[in-house]
Amino acid sequence: MPELPDVTVYVEALARQTIDETLNEVRLASPFLLRTAKPPLSAVAGRPVRQVERLGKRIVFGFDEELYMVIHLMIAGRFRWGKSGAKVPGRVGLAAFDFSSGTLLLTEASSKKRASLHMVQGRKGLLENHSRGGLEISKLDATDFAKALTARNHTLKRALTDPRIFSGIGNAYSDEILFEARLSPMKLTQKLDEGELARLFAATQSILERFTAAIRAEAGEGLPAKVTAFRPDMMVHGRYKEACKVCETKIMRVAFAENELNYCPRCQNEGRLLADRSLSRLMKKDWPKRVEELE
Repeated sequence: MPELPDVTVYVEALARQTIDETLNEVRLASPFLLRTAKPPLSAVAGRPVRQVERLGKRIVFGFDEELYMVIHLMIAGRFRWGKSGAKVPGRVGLAAFDFSSGTLLLTEASSKKRASLHMVQGRKGLLENHSRGGLEISKLDATDFAKALTARNHTLKRALTDPRIFSGIGNAYSDEILFEARLSPMKLTQKLDEGELARLFAATQSILERFTAAIRAEAGEGLPAKVTAFRPDMMVHGRYKEACKVCETKIMRVAFAENELNYCPRCQNEGRLLADRSLSRLMKKDWPKRVEELE
């Protein structure tokens, strides 16, 4: 799923290409994309875009009279720019947004159509219905970060990815943040000492800024061409069983629901293995406790 760095660069590019451009028409190719009936989608036809912003992981197009079009890309939704009147791609196409200068195409390369489009009237309704309330890391100092993180006693992985606590951080970048901070994903927030809190805050800022800058440089003035949760410069995410770039220990994972977390046992957990919720239950006493038992 596109997270804060990817969505930020999308918003910057879309702002450059669409602000003050008139949205002539929206052509829906998938009836499942539109999730609201009021106001109607036709309400934006003929209106110029006045702003483009990020709201968590959502992209918001703002029009006059506090009319908003909210798009959540979910896991596989992607934007690309085409010529005026460009045809919506057959199997993956969801919608086309026809502007005077070209057509913005929305696609989703997945059999499960999860991307969504909502129409909203009024700023209050936008924030009440589409903001999860998470804080923006770029607007926090170390004290505010620590206060939000430790308000409840959750695992670090859960706390970082909870959109009600922090805005825009998902599975991929939370793995990278925790590796940079050298902290176990399963450590409890209220068990962190001052030094660990400081490291985590610095790592969160550093990772989000670094990857945003990298994606921005790749995209140039256009839309990001390759939005992915698996980047070659990542240290742990998506690198299960590969050697850690720091200590050469195999990267391990914990699978849960439709996701998984990746971590380095030596760099983040003093060589101890975290219990995999499926395999450790199956293996019981045979489940290894330390990385040395795997070598």
